Amino acid sequence: MKKNFKRRDFLKKAGIAGAAATAVSTFPAPAIAADRVDIAIVTTWPRDFPGLGTGAQRFGQRLTDMSDGRFNVEYFAAGERVGAFDSFDEVASGNAQMYHAADYYWKGKHPGWAYFTAVPFGLTYTECNAWIRFGGGQALWDELAGEYGLKNFLCGNTGVQMGGWFNKEINSASDLKGLKMRIPGLGGDVMAKLGASPVSLPGGQIYENLVSGAIDATEWVGPWNDEIMKFHEAAKYYYFPGMHEPGSALAAGCNKSWLTSLSGSDQVMIEAAAAMENDVMMSEYNAKNGAALSRLLNEQGVVLKEFSDDVYDSFGEAADEVYAEVVEHSDLANRIHQSMVKSRSDVGGWLNLGDAAYSKQRNRVLGL
Repeated sequence: MKKNFKRRDFLKKAGIAGAAATAVSTFPAPAIAADRVDIAIVTTWPRDFPGLGTGAQRFGQRLTDMSDGRFNVEYFAAGERVGAFDSFDEVASGNAQMYHAADYYWKGKHPGWAYFTAVPFGLTYTECNAWIRFGGGQALWDELAGEYGLKNFLCGNTGVQMGGWFNKEINSASDLKGLKMRIPGLGGDVMAKLGASPVSLPGGQIYENLVSGAIDATEWVGPWNDEIMKFHEAAKYYYFPGMHEPGSALAAGCNKSWLTSLSGSDQVMIEAAAAMENDVMMSEYNAKNGAALSRLLNEQGVVLKEFSDDVYDSFGEAADEVYAEVVEHSDLANRIHQSMVKSRSDVGGWLNLGDAAYSKQRNRVLGL
């Protein structure tokens, strides 16, 4: 990670349009092997952006390292080869071998994609891992991805997200009416049900739109990334918790024909590298969000606000309406939704007695 990362670099390098940048990463290989595998990775993230971008780059480097250089990885940040939101088609068409992205960006193709990043009142990081790996989630993901010629793996997570940055207090659901807010995925559909106007923007375009007034509010990730983006310069109120992304999973999406042409051991190596990044990225976010939040509150004067129960109840009612539409989309959409709901009940019920109950008592006793 570059220690001198600046938001202006992010704005220059990110986005879904514009000329492709010339900086392309080819990770150094220990040796050139006869059975070299060329891998082009396209992403939705700016180069060197902490967490999202550096995690994707770390994944690419890990592929090179694990293969002793047989995997010849070329890494393209958003806008360097294709625009951020063109990554899906670039891989599905076979022009690139892999993408790293949040799969809810593709919900316009099928609403089921949203479930494999995050959905309103959905799964936390721990719950998502349980669903994908042991609750039938991966099989459903494979079925959906297979319709587009893809095979996807968990490859990162940013955890529970904040509710967003606002220039006015949100005391009731009526305060959301007419609000132009950057919020993708099914969370955006929930906000639309409440009268807001959701906008989907890649990260590199958020700050300038917020400053100019083109949007009134935004969500992004959490304190670590939001501090870097300097949203505190453009909005005063920082709300929590985010109902829209309780555990935002990121994906390594592979062209399925290409992937299955590799040896079995190479396929396992790719899956293992993705699984490792899934753990490492979440660990990094958990390690850095707390300190970043303290700086925002104590040094930048940000006002931290919690959504009221009434507002959250309104979110829940709107989410029910959104899900009623999702399950009517197709048999596959319905099966994905029902599978997630069952896993949320089974795993979430246990975690409420385990992790949540313990954390509540520990923090009470220690005054945390």
